[in-house]
Amino acid sequence: MKLTDEERALRAGEFGPAAQWAIEHQIKVGDYLGAADFVPVTQAHIMADTESLGVAGVEWLERMASLPAAERRVRIPTITDPRGTDFAAAHRLKHQPWMLDLERRAIAAFEALGVLMTNTCINYQTIMPPVRGEHVAYGDTGVVIYSNSVCGARSNFEGGPSALSAGLTGRTPRYGYHLDARRAATLVVNVGFTPRELNDWGALGGIVGRLAGDYWQVPVLVGIERVPGSDEMKHFGAAMASYGSVALFHLAGVTPEAQRLDDVIAPGRSPTHDVGEVAIRAFARSYAQAGKIDLVVFSAPQLSLVEMAQVAGLLDGRHASIPLLVITSPQVKPDADRMGLTARIEAAGGTVLSGMCFYQSYAREMAEANGWKRLATNSAKLVNIIGGYGYQPALLSMEACIEAACKDGRTAP
Repeated sequence: MKLTDEERALRAGEFGPAAQWAIEHQIKVGDYLGAADFVPVTQAHIMADTESLGVAGVEWLERMASLPAAERRVRIPTITDPRGTDFAAAHRLKHQPWMLDLERRAIAAFEALGVLMTNTCINYQTIMPPVRGEHVAYGDTGVVIYSNSVCGARSNFEGGPSALSAGLTGRTPRYGYHLDARRAATLVVNVGFTPRELNDWGALGGIVGRLAGDYWQVPVLVGIERVPGSDEMKHFGAAMASYGSVALFHLAGVTPEAQRLDDVIAPGRSPTHDVGEVAIRAFARSYAQAGKIDLVVFSAPQLSLVEMAQVAGLLDGRHASIPLLVITSPQVKPDADRMGLTARIEAAGGTVLSGMCFYQSYAREMAEANGWKRLATNSAKLVNIIGGYGYQPALLSMEACIEAACKDGRTAP
């Protein structure tokens, strides 16, 4: 890779051992992926929940955090994905003391590095949305696909060490979706049904992700009849990234780089697929579960303030008879508290959690400790992931999820 004078100084250790390690890591990544040079980035977003880090990963962070302050600090704003627990509710989830201890150690290490503990996967809704053309280094797949597609920013999927490296150096290898050539559409999806519910948007995203099936494929959708809202785009993109490792999509006439289909269509003949309501309904049926639901989870991605209000409204006059977990970000939670949404949800028997994500929070151990098996959610991303932890998931609308939670419960006075 071609290095600037500053990058050679980073590699020589003039900015300390942490930045030296980081640039060496990035050079290896860049060489492997054919990057010609680096591109400066303005923000980094780290996925590093303790279930993934494990003890070894936390100890590695602690060693870096033990360096002198001037030699370990990130150089650009660096934020975090959801953590492994909500300390205020850990006892309800039956998280074990060792999990909480490991979480506290990881947090202390990140804070020593100058990382901002935002603990969110919806930073594009709540922190600082990137703007069109802004180069960033984001980790969470749902964050990347939303920022690339809806905001028009530029990021690849940055694994934990790579995202931390970007924070420490202020740059990332210039490959993939930092390049104009990679942002052209490679397949066309003709959509014959515009979803109305978040779960249907997620189902459509899952179908398109399966059709793409490759990080380097970029779908462009034609036929969406209206401009989707932010939460609809959130569920759509998160599911597409989960089912197909897709990092960028275009909606013709909607997303910023595809005001016309001709703006993004790749040269030559692109494969074309048709997707209608029948396929979306079949996708949902493939996750239908017979029998009593053990718990309902709203998570993956974390809920916006608007979604929190929708859940609260659907619960008014109802009472959950099974666990109902409503998971939002630390930025939304205080507003939900202030507006009375948290109180309304919890008065109806729900539990509002903040700063975590269900599947990143020792989901298997929670299932074993609480006797959970059948899970209902309106998140297509969650149903795709949670089966790997031993759950049997059902994909339902938000309203149907609330109905399942309250089916055998009494009506609140």
